[in-house]
Amino acid sequence: MAEGDAGSDQRQNEEIEAMAAIYGEEWCVIDDCAKIFCIRISDDIDDPKWTLCLQVMLPNEYPGTAPPIYQLNAPWLQGQERADLSNSLEEIYIQNIGESILYLWVEKIRDVLIQKSQMTEPGPDVKKKTEEEDIECEDDLILACQPENPVKALDFDVSENPTEIEELPPIDHGIPITDRRSTFQAHLAPVVCPKQVKMVLAKLYENKKISSATHNIYAYRIYCEDKQTFLQDCEDDGETAAGGRLLHLMEILNVRNVMVVVSRWYGGILLGPDRFKHINNCARNILVEKNYTSSPEESSKTLGRNKKVRKDKKRSEH
Repeated sequence: MAEGDAGSDQRQNEEIEAMAAIYGEEWCVIDDCAKIFCIRISDDIDDPKWTLCLQVMLPNEYPGTAPPIYQLNAPWLQGQERADLSNSLEEIYIQNIGESILYLWVEKIRDVLIQKSQMTEPGPDVKKKTEEEDIECEDDLILACQPENPVKALDFDVSENPTEIEELPPIDHGIPITDRRSTFQAHLAPVVCPKQVKMVLAKLYENKKISSATHNIYAYRIYCEDKQTFLQDCEDDGETAAGGRLLHLMEILNVRNVMVVVSRWYGGILLGPDRFKHINNCARNILVEKNYTSSPEESSKTLGRNKKVRKDKKRSEH
């Protein structure tokens, strides 16, 4: 496999995992080897009036130089309405050549369905199909931070000039996900500079439970208003490629000025690819809960204008 093909394959896999984390059971794998997928999109998840199925096949050249091959399936979608929607999807691709666009396509279609549902014409009968998965919350997972606990060694110092640096931002903790004795939990904090990233990590490591986690994977994105670009970075903490996948999810969701840390406590049973699904699900859940996800219009405009990304050179390894 050529180096370019390998890069495209990795980006496709990261996007597929992110889409599965974002849309859950609405995302369906038709043919994993051929990279064919389908997603059911509705104007309203709880009470759908209009529904459409988007089927996509990802060619080897996507996302670098070729768009996804797609098919729109809905009995009511015909004529000019179908042509207008197709034109909208193709325009999104042209505005974001080289970028991952499946999320933008799905949300654009959802936006069209929402607009359609707000019209006076009645929609077709759509059978409601939702299933909620109960996630057991372990009450003792987050322990109260104890100042006397030693802080796990980090490769940076946040103690110098504490009055001159930014304040420690508030840290929120998500609902844990447990699978085969492994537990995953996300932690979120608003950040506007790399110093705050370091402060948040140091504060989290004051917690014995978090500092004892097998892995603490993190990623952050900070929008630099003056340069109209993003400062972002990620860390695997021993869970190979997990940080990059987490950052890719945050890019697709177009979040800004936020960091997410996902702690994993290994339970002795290998989870395989499921571990990446749980990491992304934890991250997505807390980003949605804290209202960090943006509208599809904002995502498209931002991706179209701000394709420059600066890598934080002060990446820490721990």
